[in-house]
Amino acid sequence: MERESIKILITGDVCPINRVEDLAINGKYSSIYNDFIDVFQENDLNVVDLECPLTLSKNERPKTGPYQKASPETIGVLKHAGIGLVAMANNHIMDYGSEGVEDTLTVCAQNNIRTFGIGNSIKEASEDYTFEIKEKRIAFLNFADNEFLSTPDGKYVCNAIDPIKSSYSIKAAKKNHDLVFAIVHAGNEFYELPSPRTKELYRYLIDQGADVVVAHHTHAHSGYEVYNSKPIFYGLGNFIYDWPSKQNERWNKGYVVRFDIDETINFTIIPLKQGNEIPGVFHLNDKEKKIFEDELERLNVIIQDDKLLEEAFQKYCRAINPMYDAFIEPYFGKYYTALRKRKLLPNIMTRKKRLLLLNIIRCESHRDVLLRMLKKYE
Repeated sequence: MERESIKILITGDVCPINRVEDLAINGKYSSIYNDFIDVFQENDLNVVDLECPLTLSKNERPKTGPYQKASPETIGVLKHAGIGLVAMANNHIMDYGSEGVEDTLTVCAQNNIRTFGIGNSIKEASEDYTFEIKEKRIAFLNFADNEFLSTPDGKYVCNAIDPIKSSYSIKAAKKNHDLVFAIVHAGNEFYELPSPRTKELYRYLIDQGADVVVAHHTHAHSGYEVYNSKPIFYGLGNFIYDWPSKQNERWNKGYVVRFDIDETINFTIIPLKQGNEIPGVFHLNDKEKKIFEDELERLNVIIQDDKLLEEAFQKYCRAINPMYDAFIEPYFGKYYTALRKRKLLPNIMTRKKRLLLLNIIRCESHRDVLLRMLKKYE
């Protein structure tokens, strides 16, 4: 008798804010999922990345970049679609400190939604979530680029994508699981391809024992490859992330992946559009699907060719160099240094500026760009 396959669905970023938050608070879930709700039905497990805390806290933590949060009432967005597991290692879950994290963990637990990638210690944050079904044990590990991954009081921390520690986590999970899924929140925002380092890193995770690597974070969907018979998805794009000033852009496109697991790992890519004139997520029509498929193929060709991938990343770096140049100001020189040492000149950089520098140097993806920009001055 043939064994029934295991179906696991994984989406990109979920941030139930703005119009989606209003719909959720009023219980209008059918206006959030529209015709896309069928994708979540009859799966054994649905997994999403929760890109913001679900909290009413107003206590923003020190950081750079936008702050994101949604009402705890928006937990219904996840519950309505039968989400069973939430990845929480990302750069926004700590936006409101320990209070925001605790509110989120509490409301997820109250609704029987499991969480992973976060904990009271690095050890706890790096632990896998085990999913047992149909005689298979499947481990899920969650990693993220090192961008504001801990609360200022040190009470909570997310699991950073450190290659050495990640290798140990994957190998440990592989010992007592049939399959290991590595879900990664990383990459360069609004860039549609992995950096060469990212490609090398995700392949390394496969080499260490991961059977699947799925990435999100960049707000622009990327391509995929099958490396040593194991799939790597370099970016699913946004799933539910309503931002009224962004419509009919890369922000509003993405896809989810359904894995069908028996003796092999098969997958189906399901493209989507979201957050346009009408809020919520929708299937693509036939014309939109053809455009999506052509675009995905273009990205896949570049990903497979190391030379093309490096050229594309160099072009991206050149385009955003002015922004990074601004990041590493202010003025520099021996006279300014001498005056500051003698306290004759006040510090020009504010605390916020220092946090920004900390972030772009510590975060692997930002550092990729910074290193290439500075290399021209060698």
